[in-house]
Amino acid sequence: MDPVNAGGACQDSYLSSVMASRSFKASKSNLSSSSDLQDSQHGKPPLPPQMTFARRTSSGRYVNYSRDDLDSELGSGDYANYTVHMPSTPDNQPMDSISQQVEEQYVSNSLFTGGFNTSTRAHLMDKVIESETNHPQMAGAKGSACAIPGCGANVMSNERGNDILPCECDFKICRDCYMDAVKTGDGICPGCKEPYKTSDVQELVQSRQPLSLPPPAGMSKMERRLSLMKSTKSVLMRSQTQEFDHNRWLFETKGTYGYGNAIWPKEKGFTNGKDEYVGEPVELMSKPWRPLTRKLKIPAAIISPYRLLIVVRLVVLGFFLTWRVNHPNNDAIWLWGMSIVCEIWFAFSWVLDQLPKLSPINRATDLNVLKDKFETPSPNNPTGRSDLPGVDVFVSTADPEKEPPLVTSNTILSILAADYPVEKLACYVSDDGGALLTFEAMAEAASFANIWVPFCRKHNIEPRNPDSYFNLKRDPYKNKVKQDFVKDRRRVKREYDEFKVRVNSLPDSIRRRSDAYHAREEISEMKHQRQKADDEPIESVKIPKATWMADGTHWPGTWLHTSPEHSKGDHAGIIQVMLKAPSDDPLLGSSDDGIIDFTDIDIRLPLLVYVSREKRPGYDHNKKAGAMNALVRASAIMSNGPFILNLDCDHYIYNSQAMREGMCFMMDRGGDRICYVQFPQRFEGIDPSDRYANHNTVFFDGNMRALDGLQGPVYVGTGCLFRRIALYGFEPPRYKEDHPGCCSCCFGQRKKHASSTPEENRALRMGDSDDEEMNMALDPKKFGNSSFFIDTIPIAEFQGRPLADHPAVKNGRPPGALTIGRELLDASTVAEAISVISCWYEEKTEWGQRVGWIYGSVTEDVVTGYRMHNRGWKSVYCVTKRDAFRGTAPINLTDRLHQVLRWATGSVEIFFSKNNALLASPRMKFLQRVAYLNVGIYPFTSIFLIVYCFLPALSLFSGQFIVQTLNVTFLVYLLLISVTLIMLAILEVKWSGIELEEWWRNEQFWLIGGTSAHLAAVLQGLLKVIAGIEISFTLTSKSAGDEEDDDYADLYVVKWTSLMIPPITIIFVNLIAIAVGFSRTIYSVIPQWSRLLGGVFFSFWVLAHLYPFAKGLMGRRGRTPTIVYVWSGLIAITISLLWVAINPPAGTNQIGGSFQFP
Repeated sequence: MDPVNAGGACQDSYLSSVMASRSFKASKSNLSSSSDLQDSQHGKPPLPPQMTFARRTSSGRYVNYSRDDLDSELGSGDYANYTVHMPSTPDNQPMDSISQQVEEQYVSNSLFTGGFNTSTRAHLMDKVIESETNHPQMAGAKGSACAIPGCGANVMSNERGNDILPCECDFKICRDCYMDAVKTGDGICPGCKEPYKTSDVQELVQSRQPLSLPPPAGMSKMERRLSLMKSTKSVLMRSQTQEFDHNRWLFETKGTYGYGNAIWPKEKGFTNGKDEYVGEPVELMSKPWRPLTRKLKIPAAIISPYRLLIVVRLVVLGFFLTWRVNHPNNDAIWLWGMSIVCEIWFAFSWVLDQLPKLSPINRATDLNVLKDKFETPSPNNPTGRSDLPGVDVFVSTADPEKEPPLVTSNTILSILAADYPVEKLACYVSDDGGALLTFEAMAEAASFANIWVPFCRKHNIEPRNPDSYFNLKRDPYKNKVKQDFVKDRRRVKREYDEFKVRVNSLPDSIRRRSDAYHAREEISEMKHQRQKADDEPIESVKIPKATWMADGTHWPGTWLHTSPEHSKGDHAGIIQVMLKAPSDDPLLGSSDDGIIDFTDIDIRLPLLVYVSREKRPGYDHNKKAGAMNALVRASAIMSNGPFILNLDCDHYIYNSQAMREGMCFMMDRGGDRICYVQFPQRFEGIDPSDRYANHNTVFFDGNMRALDGLQGPVYVGTGCLFRRIALYGFEPPRYKEDHPGCCSCCFGQRKKHASSTPEENRALRMGDSDDEEMNMALDPKKFGNSSFFIDTIPIAEFQGRPLADHPAVKNGRPPGALTIGRELLDASTVAEAISVISCWYEEKTEWGQRVGWIYGSVTEDVVTGYRMHNRGWKSVYCVTKRDAFRGTAPINLTDRLHQVLRWATGSVEIFFSKNNALLASPRMKFLQRVAYLNVGIYPFTSIFLIVYCFLPALSLFSGQFIVQTLNVTFLVYLLLISVTLIMLAILEVKWSGIELEEWWRNEQFWLIGGTSAHLAAVLQGLLKVIAGIEISFTLTSKSAGDEEDDDYADLYVVKWTSLMIPPITIIFVNLIAIAVGFSRTIYSVIPQWSRLLGGVFFSFWVLAHLYPFAKGLMGRRGRTPTIVYVWSGLIAITISLLWVAINPPAGTNQIGGSFQFP
C-alpha cells in the first residue's frame, strides 16, 4: 500500500452535495423555494438540493447527515429567545457545548473545497505547514492521541490548547470516535463504559457561560439568529456574563424587587418620541451628549481669498478667451485655430477640476469618547465588554510571483495585531490565483502571529507590520518603559528572521516536496503495474505532476505544472479557517506560554480565513471585483461583520487604531447614512525627490479633502471601511425622493417621481425605524439562491446602526446589543460559504450590477463608489494624525506610466458607460456630479495637450506665433492668468497641507502622463467602443539595475514601452525647433524677435515639465549625471550658433540686425 496516499486517505472526510435541482426546505426560507422554481423555468443551471453530508468515521464507515440533522446535533446551543437562569438538568442539556467545541475544532482543522458539479469535501489536515503549529487557534493544532485502539487521530483542544474531554473519566477520544459513540453507541463512553454525563454543564455554570433552551422544532439555524436579533432589538437581552442580569432588568423593565434601587425610571421610562422605550434612565441621560467626530473648518483667512481668486481667474479666463477669439492671427490662421480650441478646452477642464474645491473641510475624531460609549461599564453593559460592531478585513492577492508572499504575510500580521476587539475582528485573504505558495505563507504568518501579536499588545508597538517595524530608522527604544522590552524585542527579531527565511524558502520547499511525492507515486504505480502485468512489458507510467501539501495530499488549487482542474482559471473553491474564532472573554497569557513572558496579556488572535473562489473555463470571473464579491458573500456566512475594510496585499495597517478612527464616523449621529470611510493612501519606498509624483499628495490631500465637503470622497480601491448594507445596493435610511438639499434650485435636488428613476439608479429600501422592516426585495434574483446569505442581511443592517443613546439619534440600536458572543463555526456553515463562492452563483443575479463591487470597468473602485453616491449615500474622508495605512508604489517610469494608463482607461470606460455622471440621479449633488464628470473626462485633455505641446515647435519652424504680435494686452492677460494660478497654488498648499514642491511635481507628471498614458487610454477606449478592438501596451525590453544595495535601484531601470514615443518626440521636436528658430532669426533680414521669444518661452515651458521624463531615460546616480547631458546639448547649440554668427556663410554681410521688442 502506498504510504503517502494511505496517510492522506485516512484523514479525509467528505461533505458530498448531490448536484441536482435545488429545493430548500420550507424551514430554511420561503424565498428559496419560490426562487428555485423561477430559476428552473428560466433555464438556470441546476443548483444543489438540500445539502447532505457524509462523514467517514475512524472505523471507515460513512454516516449520513442532513443539513437539519447537523443543526439539531451541533447547533442546539445556539442562542434563542429564552435563557435558562437555573442550573440545568441532564434531560434538557445533552452535551451540546462539547459537541459545539469539537465541531468548531474540526472545522478549523479542515480544508473545505467544492464548486459547480463537484462534491463539497472537508479534508481533515494533519498539518498545514511543515513547521510545528503551536497556537491552539491555528489550523493543524495537535492535541493528545485518541485512546481508541487503531485510531491514531488527535484529540480536539480548546482555546488554551487543553484537550476537550466529554466524560468525567477523562478518557481521551477524538472527534470522529466521539461522534460514533454518540450516534451509534448509545452515548456510552468507551473508557468507563458509562453513559456520558453532563459534567460540562456544571463547568459551564461555574464559568458563567450561556445555557440556552432547545430550539423549537423546525427552526433552522439562521431563523434562530434572526430571533436573537429581534429579541436584542426589544432591549431585553442578556448581559455580558450571559446570565440573567438583575440590574439591567431593573433598569429596562418596570419590574421591581422591592425598595432601595439607586436609580429608578419614571412611570413611562425614557422614550424617543414614538412611545418606544429606549431603556436608559433619565438621570443617566442628563449627562451631556458628546459627539464622536467634529468638522474643522478651513480658516476664513485662507478659504475666502481662495474662493475669490477662483472667481477672479474665471473672469480673467473669460475675457482672455473672448479677446483671443476676436483677434485672430491672419498670417497663421491654422496656428491660431489650433491654439484657441486647445485653450477653450483647458479652461473647461480647469473649471471642472476647480469647482469641487470650493468647500474643503477637515475632520477630527475622539477615540476617548468612543471608548466611553462602547467599552466602559454601564447599566447596559455592566462588565464593559466591547459593544463595537464587527469588522471583516479583506486582503486581495492574485499572483505570488508579482505580489511576494512575504509582503502579503506582513499585511496579514498588521491586521491580526490591530487595536480592535479581537472577537469582533475577522481577516479574509482572497487568493485569486489559488496558489499553494500563498496558502502556506499565510499559514506561516498565522503561526508567527502567536508571538508577534501579544508582543505588540504588551509593548504597544507601532507600526505592527514586523518588516516595517524592524526597519525603522528612528530609535526603537523611545518611550518604552518595561524592563524586558530589549530582551523581548531581540527574541522577536530572531523569530521574525527565521520566519522570513521560511517564507522565502517556500517555493523551493514546495517544489522539492512535490517532486519527492511525485517520484513515490510513479514508483508505486510501476509496482502496481508489474504485479498486474506479470511477464508482459511495462509501458512508461505517465502521471500528472501534482503539487502536494505538507500533509501529503494533493493541493486542490493551481498546480505548479498546470493540468485540467488545477490551473489559474480552472480550480475548485477553497476555504481554510487558519485561525478559528477566538473566545469571547480575554485569554490571558503566562510566563510558561513561550519564549516571552505574556503574563496578563491577551493572547487571543482574530479569525483568519483563506479563500480562493472557484474558477472554471467559460465563466467571466470579473477579476478583482469578482473576487471581492466572493469575499463579501463568504464573510457574510461565516462572521457577517456589518463593516468591511478592504486592503491591497501591499497596504498594511500603519496605525493600529485606524479602524477605531473610522468607526467614530460610522457610530456617530447620522453615521448610518455613511456608506464608506475612505483613508488616504500613503506610500513607502519612494525616492526622496518623488520624481514621478508617486505620493500623489495633491489628489489625496487636496482633491479628496475638497470632496469631503460635498457628498464625500471617491472610493480609490484600498484603505476603505465600508458599510456592508451599502454594498448590497440599499439606499440610505430616512431618504425621501422629494427631500430637497441645500440650494436645491442650483444643485439639482428637485422632486422627482420614483417611477422616472432609471433602473440602474434604483436602490432597495430599508426600514427607517424598528417597526418598519426592510422591504423584502431580498429575493434570489438579486442576491442568489442562498437563503442562509439572505437571512444575514437584516442582521448586518441592525448591527451596523449607531447607538440610540440620544433622542437625536435616529435608526439606532440599544446600548449593549452587540456584547453577545459570536456563534461557533460548524461544517454546514463553511459548506454554505463554499457554495456562495462557486462560479455559477452569480448567474442571473444582480451581483456586479447593483450589488457589491460593480463590474465592467478596470477601475471598479470608482464605479462602486459612484453607485453608492448615486443612491444618496454619503462618504467621509478620514485623515489621521498618524498615517492609517501605508503601501508601496512603482517608482520605475514605465511601471508608473502603466499604472496611470490603467486608471485612465477605466475613466474612459466610465465616460462611455451608463455610469457617466451626466446620467446621475437627482440624489447626487451638483458639485459631486461635476467631480465625477471630471473623472470621466480628464483623459480626453491629452488630445488637446499633445497638440499644444507641439504648437511652440510649429511656431518656431514656421516663424509665426499664436497671436499676431506680442502686444501689451496679450502679455497682461498672460501675466494675470499665471499670477492667479500661482496664488491659487499657494493657498491650496496652505489649506491642504502639501508642499509647493509636491504641487510642482504633480504638474510635471500631469503633462508626462497626459502626453503618454492618457492619450493611449483614449485610443484604447475609442477603438473598443467604435470598432470593438482591444489593444494593450506591454513592456518590450528591460535593462535591469545591478545595484542590489540601492533601495532605489528600480528608479533607474529602463523598460522600453510604446507609451514613451509621444513624450520623446515632443522633446526632440522642441529642441530642434529652438535651434531652427534661433538660426532663422539670426540670419533673417528683418528678425522677428518677438515671435522667437514667444515660441522659445513656451518650448522651455514644455521641456521643463518633461524634465523628469528625460531624466528617467538618461540619468543614473553614481554614473554620468543627467544634467551633464542637458548642459552639453545646450552648450553645443550655443557654440554652434555663435560660430555661425562670427563666421557667416559666404555672401552674407549681416547677421541679424538690431534687436526690436514692441
